[in-house]
Amino acid sequence: MPGDAFDASPQELVVTLLGSYVHPRETRRVWSGGLVAALAELGFSDGAARIALTRLVRRDLLQRHREGRTVHYSLTRRTTALLADGDHRIFSLGRGERAAGEWTVLWQSIPESRRQARERLVRRLRFLGFGPYSDGTWIAPHDREAEVVALLAELDVTEHAGLLLGRPSAALDVRRFAGRAWDLDELAARYTAFVEQFGGYAGKDTSDAEAFEVHARLVHTFRAFPSLDPELPAELVSAPERRAAAVELFHDLYTALAPAAQRHFDEVTRG
Repeated sequence: MPGDAFDASPQELVVTLLGSYVHPRETRRVWSGGLVAALAELGFSDGAARIALTRLVRRDLLQRHREGRTVHYSLTRRTTALLADGDHRIFSLGRGERAAGEWTVLWQSIPESRRQARERLVRRLRFLGFGPYSDGTWIAPHDREAEVVALLAELDVTEHAGLLLGRPSAALDVRRFAGRAWDLDELAARYTAFVEQFGGYAGKDTSDAEAFEVHARLVHTFRAFPSLDPELPAELVSAPERRAAAVELFHDLYTALAPAAQRHFDEVTRG
């Protein structure tokens, strides 16, 4: 995988790096030049990296600190909360069977004047395992009432949304029904591709620099799955064939590569 850029924006990668290497030390400030250098190793230009950092500050995801002639960045409270939610979803994905129970249906009619809130709602719904069933209507195969109620209140859009809990009819073809909200064949193909892409690194000796590159790619690639995989109850729809292998590989490689990757990130961002 050397040299090719991620299929992602630099902003997304900055969040991935901070979540992996800074989040456990929330008060730490990271040198801007180090972040730019880290992104350069992952295939992004200095200009693209600096634009990404500026935009993350505008989105209240990073805080900028000037110290003499140098600039450092730290995580905001909002980012810390988002990373905590993200870690829970990423590290719990595929760990244990989810029993069939109540599904959550959300419909929203947030006006165009609240477009930013609507876009934030959609991003968070996907990460909670929702899929779009029709225009403005989202479904999740689990009880997500508490999370959605809190999310609607946080975004101040409760008056523009409705929420319902229920169960699919026994006469329903659940896989076909779910296929309208999630591309289950594409999901299975992504899990297979993940295993093929990273399987060769299991047990392989790597330098700190290579461990950093592989670890960053591993985390960033896997963190897309919670937004793609609804974790449908296995008694209703069989799990993707390679999901279990992908989950096991992710946890094994994450643990094996983390120390060397952390050393390299610290070296690059020391300033």
